[in-house]
Amino acid sequence: MRINVSSVLVDDQKKALGFYTGTLGFVKKTEISLGEESFWLTVVSPEEPEGTELLLEPDNHPAARPYKQALVDDGIPFTSFAVDDVQTEYERLKELGVVFTQEPLDLGGVSTAVFDDTCGNLIQIASMG
Repeated sequence: MRINVSSVLVDDQKKALGFYTGTLGFVKKTEISLGEESFWLTVVSPEEPEGTELLLEPDNHPAARPYKQALVDDGIPFTSFAVDDVQTEYERLKELGVVFTQEPLDLGGVSTAVFDDTCGNLIQIASMG
């Protein structure tokens, strides 16, 4: 068994695609219209184009937005992405205007930082070592 697709709930798929590709550096993998301006829209890491896909899933279910807001209110990231070096990625993203809610933090064996993805989520980046 392996993870094929994971999702992040977004408030606007077009805006999310711009942020996740243009700012974070993912590449669009799949875009299939589901009608009414809704898509099966996935991105992947350019380092692993055949790897796990991230579905930019519309948050239009009645439970989605309150759930996302509760996570943000408590400072809890919706998901986490691996990076080689948190400090380097933090500096790169800060220069691109990304807003961080947690600056790089060394937790002894893992370093993390948390940013706002502009689509209603907090996202953690982490590196081991």
